[in-house]
Amino acid sequence: MEDDKIVGYVTAYLKKRGFTQTEKIFQEEFRHNKTTNSSSSNSLLEPDIANHLLAFSQLESGPARFHDGYSKLRTWTYSSLDLYKHELLRVLYPVFIHCFMDLVAKGHVQEARNFFNTFREDHEMMHLRDLQKLEGVLSPTHLEEMEFAHSLRQSKFNIKICEYSYELLLQHLHSTQSTTILGIINEHINFQVSPGQPSLISDDPEAVTLTGSSQEAANRINQKEIHWGLLEDSLEERLEKAGALLSDSEKGEGETKEGENDETKKRSIEGGKQGGSVKKVKKDKGGSTTGKSAKPEASAVPAAPRVKPELPLPLMPTEIEQSILEDLRNRVQLSNVALPSVSFYTFINTHNSLSCSSISHDGSLIAGGFSDSSLKVWDMAKLGQPTASSLLQDENDTSPNDQMFGQGLGKRQYTLFQGHSGPVYAASFSPVGDFILSSSADATIRLWSTKLNANLVCYKGHNYPVLDVQFSPVGHYFASSSHDRTARIWSMDRIQPLRIMAGHLSDVDCVQWHANCNYIATGSSDKTVRLWDVQSGECVRVFVGHRGMILSLAMSPDGRYMASGDEDGTIMMWDLSSGRCLTPLIGHTSCVWSLAFSSEGSILASGSADSTVKLWDVNTSTKVSRAEEKSGNANRLRSLKTLATKSTPVYSLRFSRRNLLFAAGALAKSG
Repeated sequence: MEDDKIVGYVTAYLKKRGFTQTEKIFQEEFRHNKTTNSSSSNSLLEPDIANHLLAFSQLESGPARFHDGYSKLRTWTYSSLDLYKHELLRVLYPVFIHCFMDLVAKGHVQEARNFFNTFREDHEMMHLRDLQKLEGVLSPTHLEEMEFAHSLRQSKFNIKICEYSYELLLQHLHSTQSTTILGIINEHINFQVSPGQPSLISDDPEAVTLTGSSQEAANRINQKEIHWGLLEDSLEERLEKAGALLSDSEKGEGETKEGENDETKKRSIEGGKQGGSVKKVKKDKGGSTTGKSAKPEASAVPAAPRVKPELPLPLMPTEIEQSILEDLRNRVQLSNVALPSVSFYTFINTHNSLSCSSISHDGSLIAGGFSDSSLKVWDMAKLGQPTASSLLQDENDTSPNDQMFGQGLGKRQYTLFQGHSGPVYAASFSPVGDFILSSSADATIRLWSTKLNANLVCYKGHNYPVLDVQFSPVGHYFASSSHDRTARIWSMDRIQPLRIMAGHLSDVDCVQWHANCNYIATGSSDKTVRLWDVQSGECVRVFVGHRGMILSLAMSPDGRYMASGDEDGTIMMWDLSSGRCLTPLIGHTSCVWSLAFSSEGSILASGSADSTVKLWDVNTSTKVSRAEEKSGNANRLRSLKTLATKSTPVYSLRFSRRNLLFAAGALAKSG
């Protein structure tokens, strides 16, 4: 064996282990010995040492070392004590994907595929979407071209682990001489080692995060100052100053009155494409209806500060203002012992064509967006009893004319809005209910009048399907999000967007306004939520922690907190001022499609594809005792009640100003 090759193997080994000083000294000694022994023909090293180095070099360069190293680490991790297992398991996913990508980068494509298929089941539950992306990596070129894979190779995983778990891991790697795995961990993982015993919270959203240039940028963004308070001279503030809030008993009467009004809304509604088909509107009572007699818990949360609006706000008509004030005076105070009443509207006979639903602020109007590009609006007050002629209609004999205003056929039970040329993905009512916005796969947003039953404006600006649209809390302005990775701010009187928010790395799936209208939040398929300043168009917060695409957002009424729901069924509560996650809410088993805070902010409602509505206690999340912190149960929102439907995924939720919870969904065929 030639001396130069041996020196090359030794130098490569020292470089890999990070022994730079030793490498320099070794090379100097080699050059010195080579000069001294130039006349000798004997090798500098004994044959057995040379053979050992050759065997080591072959072992280190073979693709089997990745499979063997990961397999040993996996077996050891799963056989560890339960006290440390949940922390040690966090290491497996980063090691797995980097073993796979290293094999691909070295040209061992077939070995990489075998490795990927052998161990992918370990990570499908938590990282299915990531695995689906990496599955398409078939050559070293793909690693450079694919943005996701390139970012993984350029970034590091940040893993929280206790000191004892960290020592156990290092001891195992050294004892098994797993130099390949040790090199991957050294290059791609940063450990945040904490003293003492491991945390009892196994689903900590910040336990495993991806760091790198993007994370550093997010940290810089989160240092920016934001003003999360409520608007000056709001209607709520006027009531507080005037001392016009009624007693609990009077509020209870207000709730009873509202409940009686909503009882008249329990009617049959047409659904789907069949003009004569019946859509059942079902009202479920969830929680306690005796909120008028239950005293809410005292809250030590300080009042929200007041801020000035950054956008010129529209003037509110006096009669509308008086109506809202009347609702606020009669608002029922909710708490963990006084849960809201729930009015659930079920769409039936939709034939899987319902794409979205929306409910007006007072629950009087229900809208449904359909995959046939139509938007339908039901007016609860005008439903009434169906006419005799319509009762004689047979479902199988319906024609397009049955849905129109016929002279002898009676009036259809919904208003049909047609204009889009693609599926309608989102709809949003104005605060008063006189307008409704719809967004579609045709990349447009349309403004409709519920009074004139006509299309007023078609807004064009997005380049790809518009996935969500939301009116601002004061009306006039609205926000949209799209597959083109941007969100945009619009006003009703301009056909071009006022602001374009760009920064997400994938689809922007949902958008939500802050209570003071100075900010909007966007949720994306890149697993992040961003908060944007509507005046400057800059991103002022980046929220990292979700493990799936974000599908729903909600802002607390005081503007202090934000809730976000993802495709895995996880909900996270965020503190806007710090940008940190207060608590993950675990309970849903499928996508969280809708979130809503009660009017005073004490209850969070979540609607999911698992056909349930869950109610969460918000107040307990911000007041945690030291005993709970030590036990590992800190920052946990308490689930107050789960309201299950028969087989109806929950599309939308809305709390009325009087704290009645409205929900809507389409009946799914069971079996």
